[in-house]
Amino acid sequence: MNYLAPSILAADFSCLGEQVKCLERAGADYVHIDVMDGAFVPSISFGMPVIRTIRPCTGLAFDVHLMIEEPARYLKKFAECGADMVSVHAESCRHLDRTIDEVKQLGLRASVALNPATSLHVLEYVLPKLDMVLLMTVNPGFGGQKFIPGMKEKIRSLRQMAESRGLAVDIEVDGGITLENVESILEAGANVVVAGSSVFKGDIEGNVKSFLGKMGHACD
Repeated sequence: MNYLAPSILAADFSCLGEQVKCLERAGADYVHIDVMDGAFVPSISFGMPVIRTIRPCTGLAFDVHLMIEEPARYLKKFAECGADMVSVHAESCRHLDRTIDEVKQLGLRASVALNPATSLHVLEYVLPKLDMVLLMTVNPGFGGQKFIPGMKEKIRSLRQMAESRGLAVDIEVDGGITLENVESILEAGANVVVAGSSVFKGDIEGNVKSFLGKMGHACD
């Protein structure tokens, strides 16, 4: 099953709640929430208060991507404000295995995110614990970047790694995903697609439905 997770980093914050409702009406599967701390990545985005504010606006699952140093410090707070799944970066966790366990103990789906230059080998001993792996297909920190072509091979390699172990882990991709390249990215083995400006620029509902059509969803 393929899932669309529009990233609200590209939304209009003057009407964020209404735009989140629009995503649900259009048939999006998740709401992707990028939390940036200005340390792990250069930008600062938003945190718990924003997530808590928009939680009543939708029943969609909140896919929270923590681009922050030592995310284990804040896992409980993100769970309390409405996260359903949490991605932590392998590069920012001193004790990755322990952090994954803490995510699971909070009743959340656990995901590990990898930057483009990070090898899949860091997943060697934790992959069976994961519900999802998030592969960054741009260098994190800013929206609107172009997809790094070499990441398709990384997607293929991860899908092969999972299948060789009999694991049905989701593979999420984030960065530079457009209507023009989404089908080839799914073909490479991804099944969860994050899209920001490609969704929020122009007709949000129409853009969501166009993505879902290319992703094999039956749209009204």
